[in-house]
Amino acid sequence: MGLSAINECINNNYHDTSNEVNGQHTLDMFRVSEGNQEIEEEAENVINKIIKDFLSAENVNSSAGLKEIINNFESSKIPNDPINLLDYLKLLNDNVIAHATHVSSPRFIGHMTSSLPYFMKIMGKLMVSLNQNLVKAETSKVFTPYERQSLAMMHRLIYNFPEEFYYKHTQDNNSTLGIITSGGTIANLTALWCARNACLPPEGDFKGVEKEGLYNALAYYNYTGAVIIGPETMHYSFDKAADMLGIGEKNLIRVHVDNNNHIDLAELESTIFNCKAQKKLIIAIVGVAGATDSGSIDPINDMADVANEAGIHFHVDAAWGGALIFSEKYKYKLSGLEKADSVTIDGHKQLYLPMGIGMVFFKNNLLAGNIEKNAQYIIRAGSVDLGRRSVEGSRAGTSLYLHTALHVLGLKGYEVLINEGITKAHYMADSIRSRPEFELLSYPEINILVYRFIPKEFRMQVKAGQVSRSENNIIDKYNETLQRTQRKVGKFFNSRTKVKTSLYGRGVQIVAIRSVIANPLTTKADIDAVLEDIIRISKVIVID
Repeated sequence: MGLSAINECINNNYHDTSNEVNGQHTLDMFRVSEGNQEIEEEAENVINKIIKDFLSAENVNSSAGLKEIINNFESSKIPNDPINLLDYLKLLNDNVIAHATHVSSPRFIGHMTSSLPYFMKIMGKLMVSLNQNLVKAETSKVFTPYERQSLAMMHRLIYNFPEEFYYKHTQDNNSTLGIITSGGTIANLTALWCARNACLPPEGDFKGVEKEGLYNALAYYNYTGAVIIGPETMHYSFDKAADMLGIGEKNLIRVHVDNNNHIDLAELESTIFNCKAQKKLIIAIVGVAGATDSGSIDPINDMADVANEAGIHFHVDAAWGGALIFSEKYKYKLSGLEKADSVTIDGHKQLYLPMGIGMVFFKNNLLAGNIEKNAQYIIRAGSVDLGRRSVEGSRAGTSLYLHTALHVLGLKGYEVLINEGITKAHYMADSIRSRPEFELLSYPEINILVYRFIPKEFRMQVKAGQVSRSENNIIDKYNETLQRTQRKVGKFFNSRTKVKTSLYGRGVQIVAIRSVIANPLTTKADIDAVLEDIIRISKVIVID
């Protein structure tokens, strides 16, 4: 159904409420009534048609330019009088939905956002209607144990402790197996917050870092500073965490990676040695399982052993790659994950949940006690309130999505999704290798690919691995233009990034096209079409 058909549907269901704009009308909006039910059914009919039209669209973007779109949103005046809901849906459809990015398109393969299973739309309506607030049990009586159960199920996949452990701790309010957050950034911050406070605890008259502050805590324990150590592939959320935890971004130490984007273990060990020699507190060592740029997975097992031997908290950012725990075929890639002190997994990535749900899990069920905060009116000491141990206060019951998916998709369903994504990524990698127009920069470890288009005049040099810096600069400009042009046309979408590869010298950054093959609807035919589209666009590009 096109825009005109949707607008006709809206017009057919139109009800004039201009004479109803009064106090009673406003209050009636909050009541369960036959009148509201009728309007809701009419609006749902329109919305269902909008959704169907949106999800069945072929292009990933509209042809409208950003400046044209911005023009529709320049007014900053709030309407004085309310308007009819169906009128608003028409405005929304014309100005917003028509230009929304179609992230569920099988040819939208540039970012970590995908289509969702059908039942998520249903559960979304239920979640909004229930409007639970998970900060306190008084506003989420049943959702509190419900969420704890969801987290225990995931915790069990990671750590696989004995049955009696989960029987004892799943619903024990003194234990925290995991925390649901709004995303991976808050999950990573929470893990490092716990680690920092555990490193600088109360002792005697000293009240600990959370009371005394970082400066006084480091001085008390005779440290000259504090650092976090991880690979140079660490997500930028760790820059935010270093800032917010008070150590500063310069004390986020990024260790070099090898040609496969895996952390250099020898350099990691020497970095730990040097930091300790300088009396610097190492708050945590970070491993990456599914780097944002390339999908690479660090040698988690070896890193865990290094961290354990040094007595340092080991955190694994598995926001993207953590879903491999569902795959019997590929979970070996996360070997050693069970040794991590904390693990981040994003639900809105490869667990195919709606945006706004991340998770952090703890090996030590008491670790999160280091960040506990209380208040007199809620989250009282000893209460079951989940808000005692989290950065966020008011928080929606997004565990509804997680719990539903774990049951309706199940282990086997998730395994199919993970395996299919990797299989298709391998197909795309082989397709890239078979085309002389492209250079595959690294074979996908899971389902993210980085590659680039090579203009004809440079293909011999690339094949020989002898590309000069100036030639790489020209190829960079070519690929930037290619990606921007493909995005603007709107039929297909790949993202772009800058990656380092030892093939052209350590520290040399080159522009790469980046594809994420996670959408279950993406077929091999779609993958071929995306590559052919790049080749087609390349024929009309001119670089000065």
